[in-house]
Amino acid sequence: MAYPKGHLIAIGGAEDKGTDLEKGIVQRNRLNFFELGILKNIVSLIKGGEPHVEVITTASSIPDEVAENYKDAFRKLGCNNVGHMRIRKREEAALPEYLERLAACNCVMFSGGNQLRLSSIFGGTKFLELLKKRYLNEDFPIGGTSAGAMAMSNTMIYEGSAALAHLKGEVKITTGLGFIQDAIIDTHFDKRGRFNRLAQAVAAQPGAIGIGLGEDTGVIVSEGHSLQAIGSGSVIIIDGRNIEFNNIADIKFGAPISVENIIVHIMSQGDVYNLETRQYEGSEVIMTDENNE
Repeated sequence: MAYPKGHLIAIGGAEDKGTDLEKGIVQRNRLNFFELGILKNIVSLIKGGEPHVEVITTASSIPDEVAENYKDAFRKLGCNNVGHMRIRKREEAALPEYLERLAACNCVMFSGGNQLRLSSIFGGTKFLELLKKRYLNEDFPIGGTSAGAMAMSNTMIYEGSAALAHLKGEVKITTGLGFIQDAIIDTHFDKRGRFNRLAQAVAAQPGAIGIGLGEDTGVIVSEGHSLQAIGSGSVIIIDGRNIEFNNIADIKFGAPISVENIIVHIMSQGDVYNLETRQYEGSEVIMTDENNE
């Protein structure tokens, strides 16, 4: 089997952008922005000369503000060539300007916002076709935060209240951009209490692995199946392959779901999980000053 040569960096949202450095704030438990931060991980994966990052703000309702925040953050990390692809309509995804810029850059970063905007604007376009071609055939990193991460998988949650996610039909699913197969990604996982939301999605499609990303936390996906946790929080893996009793097909909409024998893993920075084998493949201990106290 031919695996993708590129990398995906799926982020749970609210990643450190170095703003505390400007305020002179030192946070005891904060991973160092310049050494272990999520955006630093993205920069370290860029190959082929000087970093040329294109920020795609299609999902955002405030694209210009978001783009400037990322430009500032990447500049702090030494990336001086950071562009903004302000694609707001489906027809704009076919413009030669954006296709040429996509072909010229060596990294893209999808911002947060509304993931349905990403799937409805990019799905089936030449832009997405070129992006997938580069991801499959080149050592090309694709970053995505919040909505940008959720849209990476072939199955995408686009709506669902955390408070009602235990009820059948409250979690809405559609087709994402399809960089990862047999996976469902949810973000802001801990802060917004989205365990039931992802669990219902997995119960409806037990062949897919649920990946719940906390804020300032993410995974680097290598070869399309190897997940390494990065960032300051937890990554939750929900595996439905051993589900025995599952009532989701038989109950009425609005009724509580029941699922027996769902498997849950908790990962922190350095842990590696294999989507193909559905097993841990080891852990890399990240040493910080606190390890030595």
